[in-house]
Amino acid sequence: MDDPLVREQLVRQQAATLDRRAAAGRGLRQVAVFSVFVVVLGFLYSGYKIFGQAIDDAQTDWPALGSVLPRTDDLNMPPILDILGEFTVTPGGTDQILGRQLFDEAMFTLREATVGFLAGIVVGLAIAIALARSRRLERGLFPYVIASQTIPLIAIAPLVIVWGRKNLDFVPWEWQDWMSVSIIATFLTFFPVAVNGLRGLQSPKPENLELMESYAAGWGQTLRRLRFPAAIPYLFTAAKIAATASVVGAIVGEISAGVGGGLGRRVFLEAQRYTTGPERLYAAVIASAVLGIFVFLVITAAEKFTLGRQGREALS
Repeated sequence: MDDPLVREQLVRQQAATLDRRAAAGRGLRQVAVFSVFVVVLGFLYSGYKIFGQAIDDAQTDWPALGSVLPRTDDLNMPPILDILGEFTVTPGGTDQILGRQLFDEAMFTLREATVGFLAGIVVGLAIAIALARSRRLERGLFPYVIASQTIPLIAIAPLVIVWGRKNLDFVPWEWQDWMSVSIIATFLTFFPVAVNGLRGLQSPKPENLELMESYAAGWGQTLRRLRFPAAIPYLFTAAKIAATASVVGAIVGEISAGVGGGLGRRVFLEAQRYTTGPERLYAAVIASAVLGIFVFLVITAAEKFTLGRQGREALS
């Protein structure tokens, strides 16, 4: 034990163990806080419903908010237990419980979102690299990158679907509508990657850039060895935003373009049948929220694993 190398190795192992325990503790606290938030939200929902029914939704008692507060009857606010119980009910005309159907539809939407997410990462990172390479290009194109997000997605989604059906018959595979939905998801995904990626690529300190120049490193070598490693925390921050945005884009694309098989179409159909089963619409919305939370947690786990191995911390 007197060997300094052995002692140093033991100290490193103990430090790594403490870091893992601290990370596990933070993860458990985050899960506990989120669980408490969900429970409190459920109590608030139920409490408001009980209070509203107790006063028979007397809107005159709320002169300032009477026109915007929802009514608390079972049609507008189904009981939470009825909503949760709907996941185990087999809808008429089907042979599977609703929970299983929502899972299959979530996987369909996840496929669209994943393709859109990956394509958005590639497009956004390419834009970030191009803008970081040329200040003139950054000044000229960056405002248009920002302006692209002002286009209403629900308006262009049907156009993308029709364009895919009519103009992409030259590709070596059969173009399907879900691929067009992935393009819609890409539209929402590339923006945070481009913006955060540009910030990350420009984040190295001037003295570090000067050191690379002193080694006669070209711009490509500087990109690989300095700029891109420095941008990784920024890219993970962008990826967490982009992942959830890809799910939103896929669901909006399915709704506005009428693409079946996913959660978007389920939400649209249950909204049309709302009066016959409001609980099913609430269940579909919950499934969509769970899918968004799932992709966020996957990216967060990948971020912690990658940055943890590098001894770095995520951006706050």
